[in-house]
Amino acid sequence: MNPIRLLFLFCFLCFSALSFAAKVDTLDIPSAVMQKNLRAAVVLPNSYAKGNATYPVLYLLHGGGGQFSDWLKQTPDKMLVHKLADQYNIIIVMPEGEKLSGYLDSPFQKDNQFETYITKEVVGKIDNTYRTIRDRKGRVITGLSMGGHGALYLSTRHPELYCAAGSMSGAVDLNRKKWKIDAEFAKRITPEFERILGPENATPDLHAANSVINMVDKMKTNGLKIIIDCGVDDFLIEPNRELHHRLVYNNTPHEYTERPGAHTWDYWENSLPSHVLFFSKVLKQNGIVVP
Repeated sequence: MNPIRLLFLFCFLCFSALSFAAKVDTLDIPSAVMQKNLRAAVVLPNSYAKGNATYPVLYLLHGGGGQFSDWLKQTPDKMLVHKLADQYNIIIVMPEGEKLSGYLDSPFQKDNQFETYITKEVVGKIDNTYRTIRDRKGRVITGLSMGGHGALYLSTRHPELYCAAGSMSGAVDLNRKKWKIDAEFAKRITPEFERILGPENATPDLHAANSVINMVDKMKTNGLKIIIDCGVDDFLIEPNRELHHRLVYNNTPHEYTERPGAHTWDYWENSLPSHVLFFSKVLKQNGIVVP
């Protein structure tokens, strides 16, 4: 091929790729309840700027030790979230959950009120900033590790907000004795758990009450669509298996998958597309169709 034509073709392909790329906003979402400033990343599908349609929203939570931008920076494919937003015409919101908030409201720490923050302040800010479907039928949530627990926790406690929820490698049981971790790792994370829920030997009921593995009856009552997966080499595999068994035992419909893999970004990069596909089917069943 003529070098000039080859260069033209290359430039055309690059322009085409850019013209169909989703847009990323970094949004300030300060918390009145915690009295501090936090941010979120928001990925808008390319089609958002081309019309006046309202869009469904996926809330995508990061894991412990992470931050709101993890899903944009840590996956091997840095365009993964962009591609999914474009493919399924969905707004994807990645809020801040800090190092180890559990996405819950701590009775001990006023600066750790992340259940209230996500469900009221973040959802409210997103709905008032973008053209969203302001109804549970157009809102879904998932996350990895701490974020997997957070997604199931928040959706179970607030079924009025979400129609479906997922968990990837979720820390679904806050009892670290059930995790396959060494003593050094356990020692390192224990102070973080004690900060938000108190010492486990002093407040065992509080730890148990905030573990989604103990919320299966509520999950059944709520009737949310649920998807859960975990790698067979993940240190959280046993709590995930136990959650699955409990959901089967009480006849709660859900999708559960184990795949090769560990607690890694390679695993989560493979996992997220299956969650978004699952959610897209639920949204279609709800009558959500974005042109």
